[in-house]
Amino acid sequence: MDPPHASERTAASSPLCHALLRNLDLFRPLSDAQLDIALRGATPCRLEAGALAYRQGAAAAHFFVLLHGCLKVAQLTPEGEQVVVRYVNPGDMFGLACAMRQPCYPATVQAVQESVCLAWPATAWERFTASHPQLAAAALQTMGQRLQDAHVRIQELSTDEVEQRVARAILRLVQQSGRPMQDGIGIGFPITRQDIAEMTGTTLHTVSRLLSDWKQRGIVSAGRKRVVLRSPAALARLGEHAGPAMDCSACLSCSHGSPAADDAPASQEPMEAGA
Repeated sequence: MDPPHASERTAASSPLCHALLRNLDLFRPLSDAQLDIALRGATPCRLEAGALAYRQGAAAAHFFVLLHGCLKVAQLTPEGEQVVVRYVNPGDMFGLACAMRQPCYPATVQAVQESVCLAWPATAWERFTASHPQLAAAALQTMGQRLQDAHVRIQELSTDEVEQRVARAILRLVQQSGRPMQDGIGIGFPITRQDIAEMTGTTLHTVSRLLSDWKQRGIVSAGRKRVVLRSPAALARLGEHAGPAMDCSACLSCSHGSPAADDAPASQEPMEAGA
């Protein structure tokens, strides 16, 4: 099989390791024999940071599972605005247009850091799901969760203040991919302020202003492509009720000192143009 965008993707040089796959919830229920069968026809692919797995509107020729790294899913509106839909984490299935009988991918998927995935031809979807009910159930659960997430975001855009939306977006990212760090819980992949703006239907200026304010209050640390949550409870309160600034006695900085200075603010970085 020749996966799409071969110029951006190179096959992994080492054989697939069952131990790696066993760490992913998606493959954990399968026996060794079932795992071998599931991997037939799969091509391991490596994506450099910034490379595209596929573009919005391209023929849906493959479906995928992410093994390592992180991918950004973005859609371009008819007005030319980019909307960040979600992030793909290890163990997630993506490119499931074939499962919905759609001929084209509805969004562009781009690596935000070096990533490794498995690609199957879309023509193998029926055999794949028929032979492996566990994986079919996982795909159905994935699509259902994404539909629910879409409904939540539509509701937030319709009813919530921008501060609530940004707070909830950061909380979701930390919940999905958070990593313990010395000064809190960091989002486990590079993310810019522009990315957060495109997730929440606001502007780069607004996100920068909010993060600067939250940094002064000890709620987050924010630098170039980096957001660290220092006080989850304080940010959760902002996500529930937007309003006047909190009493500083609720901030982490009051009991643990002022946050250390961060790097310079991140500037907007466009997506790679290569296909």
